[in-house]
Amino acid sequence: MAPIQKECDFLVLGGGSGGLACGRRASGMHGAKTIAIENKRLGGTCVNVGCVPKKITWNAATIRETMHDAKAYGFHFEETAPFDWTGFKHKRDAYVKRLNGIYERNLNNDKVEYVHGVASFLDRSNVSVKLDDGSITNIKAKKILIATGGYPAVPPHIPGAELGINSDGFFDLETQPKKVAIVGAGYIAIEFAGMFHALGTETHLFIRQDTFLRTFDPMIQEKVVAEYERQGIHIHKRSSQSKVEDLGNGVKRLHYKDANGEGTLDIESLIWAIGRTPETEALHLDKLGGLDLNGKGHIKVDKFQNTNLDNIYALGDVCDSGFELTPVAIAAGRRLADRLFGAQAEALLEYENIPSVVFAHPEVGSIGMTEPEARKQYGDADVKVYSTSFTAMYYAMMEPEDKGPTSYKLVCVGPEEKVVGLHIMGLGSAEMLQGFGVAVRMGATKKDFDRCVAIHPTSAEELVTLK
Repeated sequence: MAPIQKECDFLVLGGGSGGLACGRRASGMHGAKTIAIENKRLGGTCVNVGCVPKKITWNAATIRETMHDAKAYGFHFEETAPFDWTGFKHKRDAYVKRLNGIYERNLNNDKVEYVHGVASFLDRSNVSVKLDDGSITNIKAKKILIATGGYPAVPPHIPGAELGINSDGFFDLETQPKKVAIVGAGYIAIEFAGMFHALGTETHLFIRQDTFLRTFDPMIQEKVVAEYERQGIHIHKRSSQSKVEDLGNGVKRLHYKDANGEGTLDIESLIWAIGRTPETEALHLDKLGGLDLNGKGHIKVDKFQNTNLDNIYALGDVCDSGFELTPVAIAAGRRLADRLFGAQAEALLEYENIPSVVFAHPEVGSIGMTEPEARKQYGDADVKVYSTSFTAMYYAMMEPEDKGPTSYKLVCVGPEEKVVGLHIMGLGSAEMLQGFGVAVRMGATKKDFDRCVAIHPTSAEELVTLK
């Protein structure tokens, strides 16, 4: 049977939030005939195995912590059953499935044609799509956006590595492991470690150096490591793994070396959270005749999301923007659609001062430069740092061993003390950062912070009363 032939103005490869935001805006707002292709579930990493199910799980872990803290406030209760991981997992899956349906309805509302299948390039204007039934549809497009995202990096080449699961597999766990090993030092590994521990799993975190979250300000690195150790998470610093054995009955034995020497650990689950890789293998990028990639396989783009080929664009985790964040991809996608089809020639996403959070325990928020970055760019003489560490009033009724830390830092430059970096750790940091992020984006100075009247009693007031 000959392939079905289709044509469109705009072809979106990938069903993640960024690509779909771009496609919907191109079609629904600017009238471009748009087709979107996805071979998995709509919503991409964020909706299916990322931000959404992760935050739901973080909420569950936070509720468990609150139940513990409630005793200090005079509440007396006993749990009649342990945490129902399986029931929680299925309810979370159902919520995600509803979101998949909402994404598909939104595409229909904006008149984006949705095709479920595996896409591969034939040349710079033509893509072949293998549909679920095995048939082929060929699509000719004037402009093509690559927004296929990424997938968890392959585990190291050690015997038995396949006995572990990747970060996506975390959301497939049907039962709660009693003991888990997590390998990785990025925000995904750190979030998983905090959630597992709060929900009662004995948690071992293996990192290659002495701290984790190493792209964050040193204050964040040092304080969160110290807090995780205080809570009882087992952090194996300067670690490496040599092999994994299957002992049967769902138990694995991890052989490792860390700062304290060699050891073994018997666990129920091993999670590799060692980064993500751009998902481009199926696309046959070689058919494009010279698409520029960086050393890690990410597609190179300029500030307008242009590749080096004039009708091919890329955004999100598949490209080399440096921000693997869903809201970044969505914002970049909307601006790209405005530029390509909305006659807004200068529409682009400014990648400076993008706020980000880590749903650790406690939460972390960051925007702008770290202190070392500011000192490197401006010089020590032009940088002034304001910082504070304190105990939030939430912990006022608790014993010392139950009190969590809060630490804030402002990085300022020049005689006007413009705020170029803001780094916070503690209760409520995620929600707090959104508002302060606006101030930093607007170019606020230390005096602007000082002129803002404090809201008392809050932790956030400490940011406008720093000395």
